[in-house]
Amino acid sequence: MATALPTTGIDPQDITGLVLAGGRGSRMGGVDKGLQNFQGMPLALHAVMRLGPQVGSLMVNANRNLAAYESMGVPVWPDATTDFPGPLAGFLAGLERCETPYLVTVPCDSPQFPTDLVARLAAALHAEEADLALAVTREADGTLQTHPVFCLMKAGLMESLVVFMAGGQRRIERWTDQHRCARVLFDREGDVAGFFNANTLDELRSLSR
Repeated sequence: MATALPTTGIDPQDITGLVLAGGRGSRMGGVDKGLQNFQGMPLALHAVMRLGPQVGSLMVNANRNLAAYESMGVPVWPDATTDFPGPLAGFLAGLERCETPYLVTVPCDSPQFPTDLVARLAAALHAEEADLALAVTREADGTLQTHPVFCLMKAGLMESLVVFMAGGQRRIERWTDQHRCARVLFDREGDVAGFFNANTLDELRSLSR
């Protein structure tokens, strides 16, 4: 597991990682996206292996094929509801089981995210005394793109999220904007490609190439 990186101000052992694999996969024709093959392994397993060394403990959020996800060697937790309400439901499933002061989330469909993702998010959250930290990239046209599913948050935000979702809200950034949020620019070579997510089978084939 992770070793402490003093520059972040947060010990990685105090961070639980959560791979989000609970979506409908509607843009992939309804398949279970996290189990689609990428370079010989399921997408979600790539995320598990990439996130594991960056955190103290690890979980997966999935709503189908739970045995397949459990075979990846980490605890698997479904959403509390069965209507696929979106990533925030995954956030909540993770927060409900998180036994560390912090939870960090990544999607199952971006298998090449930075290997120092958590360290950079943690450094910003600590430096800015924030409640959450989100990844941001600069697009080719110069605009900034926020990636809210790459989110490091304080575990104490669970009550806030419960209230937010009880009001019928589903948008991640509408919730994160209620809190002190650090936005972390990932602008090193390869960072933009690292946040590419395969939403369709064509995008997955493109990623494989």
